[in-house]
Amino acid sequence: MFTMQLPWWEFILRASVVYLLLLAMVRLSGKRTVGQFTPFDLVVVMLLSEAVSGSINGQDESLPGGLIAAATLLTLDVLIALVSSRSRKVDAIVQGCPVLIGRDGQIYQEVLRRERVPESDLHKALREADCEIEDMRMAILEADGNINIIKQPTAA
Repeated sequence: MFTMQLPWWEFILRASVVYLLLLAMVRLSGKRTVGQFTPFDLVVVMLLSEAVSGSINGQDESLPGGLIAAATLLTLDVLIALVSSRSRKVDAIVQGCPVLIGRDGQIYQEVLRRERVPESDLHKALREADCEIEDMRMAILEADGNINIIKQPTAA
């Protein structure tokens, strides 16, 4: 239980590589994957966790090995958050940027396809905002995957 099969530094290296590669893969998969989990997305996340566990611990089941890997992942997470909070460029790479998906009642179909957002999600956001499509001033896909609707100003 306390005897590690690998040297301590290998746990740090393995956890770091897996963390950075998974971060890149999740960012490449799109905003909606991160922001709004469907049951399918939840299954994918659970399977990702299982798929990379052996890569992180090198099949070492010792307590110290698991704690070193967990501490490395948490440390990397804190470091990425710290660097992101101090650099807009890093934050944009890690978190992403908002994207305009519609304006003045017009839906940008090409942008929806590129961002992998079903039009039905936009219509749902319009209903939640109690906004008809022709009353939409802007529809914005936020970096966290949510869709915000800004209505046209009403004439007084």
